[in-house]
Amino acid sequence: QLQACGGGLVQAGGSLRLSCVASGGTFSTFLMVWFRQAPGKAREFVTGISWSGGSTSYADSVKGRFTISRDNTKNTLYLQMNSLRPEDTAVYYCAAGPGVGMIFARDAGRLNYWGQGTQVTVSS
Repeated sequence: QLQACGGGLVQAGGSLRLSCVASGGTFSTFLMVWFRQAPGKAREFVTGISWSGGSTSYADSVKGRFTISRDNTKNTLYLQMNSLRPEDTAVYYCAAGPGVGMIFARDAGRLNYWGQGTQVTVSS
């Protein structure tokens, strides 16, 4: 089970940190990923991190502004979002892929577990 939190309303240029707490599984061995979905748009990959944290991948739209990290001792995934823009407004979902390699991080169909989503709204 994945529980995401930390969303909210922020002005453009501001920051938010999302968290995703995992329970009931071997979190430390899972690929973890953040996706987002804006109203009327398809769900899109944001960023992913390998089980060890040693490998990460970012969508071009968030590179240099967002940072993914994980704390396997706390079964928690993080997404630090800086320099937020109105186009970052979306529901953000964390997802887990047991046994999935980083090469497949952008393939939502390979991710077995999904959190409920947390709303991020960036005002201009």
